[in-house]
Amino acid sequence: MKTCTFPDFPNVTVTGLDPDSLGEEEKAVLYAQARYCEAMTEADIETLRLLTDEDKTYTHMSGLTQSREEYFADIADGSLTYYSIGMENPVVSVEGDRAEVTYTAALTANAYGARGTFRMKGTHIWKKRDGSWISVDP
Repeated sequence: MKTCTFPDFPNVTVTGLDPDSLGEEEKAVLYAQARYCEAMTEADIETLRLLTDEDKTYTHMSGLTQSREEYFADIADGSLTYYSIGMENPVVSVEGDRAEVTYTAALTANAYGARGTFRMKGTHIWKKRDGSWISVDP
C-alpha cells in the first residue's frame, strides 16, 4: 500500500493513493483536506476557520451535532485532542467548484476522555470560493 505524507503536515498520512495519479484540482483538494486535518491535530483554530464555511456543522460518532464554533471550542480547550490522522484509500472527485473526498479516517485522539484510535468512513464536501477550497456541509 502506497503511503504519502505532506512535508507541511507531519501528523497526517495518506495511504492507498498515488498522488501523481491526480489532476491539479484533485491534488489541491487533497492538500486542503490534509491541511484541515493537520489544523485539527495542532488545535489551529484560525486555520480551521479559514478552511470551513461559517455555517458548517459537525456530527460525532455519538450522534452529537455541534456548530462550527462549538466544535472548535472543544478542540481549543482540549476536550477533543487529535494526535494524528490517517486518510486511508481516499477518493477525490472534482466537478467544477464542488469536490468530494471520501476516505476511512484513522484518528488517534482523546475525545471527551476516550483515548484511542477511532476508525470511520466519511465524505468531506469542498466548495471553491474566491480561488480557495472551503469545507462545507453537503
